[in-house]
Amino acid sequence: MNGAAPAAGGLIALRLTVNNHPGVMTHICGLFARRAFNVEGILCMPVGEGTSRIWLLVNEDERLEQMIRQVRKLQDVLEVLPFPADMSAFTRLEDSMKVWESGGCRL
Repeated sequence: MNGAAPAAGGLIALRLTVNNHPGVMTHICGLFARRAFNVEGILCMPVGEGTSRIWLLVNEDERLEQMIRQVRKLQDVLEVLPFPADMSAFTRLEDSMKVWESGGCRL
């Protein structure tokens, strides 16, 4: 997270269910980058045989609906659902990484 102030609409989380293979994250992040739409946070985990779930924390602005439509068009994206942003998951992950980086636990 870059510390920049969020847009007037605040933050929203997008939950993507995707096919899990090399290049999928590149396609998704590339789409956001080409449209100069900043991603504030990313979580990605496998959820089943050949599928993963990606949570993107993004600014909620006037371009969001168009971005969601564009993401849904990507071949490997199976589902896109917007959710109110809950920073707790990102904060817990960040806290866990701080403990791990300090040598307090092993992954």
